[in-house]
Amino acid sequence: MRAPIPEPKPGDLIEIFRPLYSHWAIYVGDGYVIHLAPPSEIAGAGVASIMSALTDKAIVKKELLYDVAGSDKYQVNNKHDNKYSPLPPSKIIQRAEELLGQEVLYKLTSENCEHFVNELRYGVSRSDQVRDAVMAAGIAGVGLAVLGLIGVMFSRNKKQKQ
Repeated sequence: MRAPIPEPKPGDLIEIFRPLYSHWAIYVGDGYVIHLAPPSEIAGAGVASIMSALTDKAIVKKELLYDVAGSDKYQVNNKHDNKYSPLPPSKIIQRAEELLGQEVLYKLTSENCEHFVNELRYGVSRSDQVRDAVMAAGIAGVGLAVLGLIGVMFSRNKKQKQ
């Protein structure tokens, strides 16, 4: 039998597993999270981050975790607690609630939902998803460059033999 999901505590980071990416929210208690959502009133799990990415804007919203997650799985993921000292839960919630209703800039690479929640919990804006994607793109780029170089060398070698 599977262990039940532990009840989030106020100030916890919630990672919601969407197809192809994770959406992030901060738990504020009583079943509610604060997260970045698209400015339009399009509701529904999975739409939030994609729509924000297309509009360059997001609104800080307080909604039930159950509604934000929809049918997607989620977990508490305070993954940087060993690297950064989390702010006290009351301070995290105060900072999050002060932003409620505000329209904020949304950039996939520098100001996304993961940057937002890490800034609230640790005072450090960071996104491992972006870092990992950039590294993967860099590794793929290096791999393509190496293959291109091998191709050039192979074609030169072939010409020299003719």
